[in-house]
Amino acid sequence: MFKEFKEFALKGNVMDLAIGVIIGGAFGKIVESLVADVIMPVISVMIGHLDFSGYFWVLGAAPDSVPRTLEAMRKAGVPVLSYGNFITVAINFLILAFAIFMMVKQIQRLKKPTAALSATETHSVPETPSTPEEVLLLREIRDHLQNRP
Repeated sequence: MFKEFKEFALKGNVMDLAIGVIIGGAFGKIVESLVADVIMPVISVMIGHLDFSGYFWVLGAAPDSVPRTLEAMRKAGVPVLSYGNFITVAINFLILAFAIFMMVKQIQRLKKPTAALSATETHSVPETPSTPEEVLLLREIRDHLQNRP
């Protein structure tokens, strides 16, 4: 059982996947920081508020003694709809998806010249057309019949 696990865990695809997950997690933190520390403050200034992720609607009755902040409402157990946080996460996703799209697009662009080069190399050698199997069989039958006494 240990041998099977070792073979599974050390396969190239599993290791590539593990590396991808680790790099993806780090890349996700970079994008999260970009959105939280750079993009959202700019958007917040444009709309006139400083903390965009603190936008929420109170869905239940809130005691008067609870301050009107998202953290205080959550600590008091008041149901809130935190749409500002959702917008921040959605922007994180869009930026991450766009960055991955651009990365894949660049990788595909870099692969195209290699594929074109290998295609031209294969076309430089004249290829002999392959004869269908039926034709080969018919030729064999013909030759066999011609050799009969």
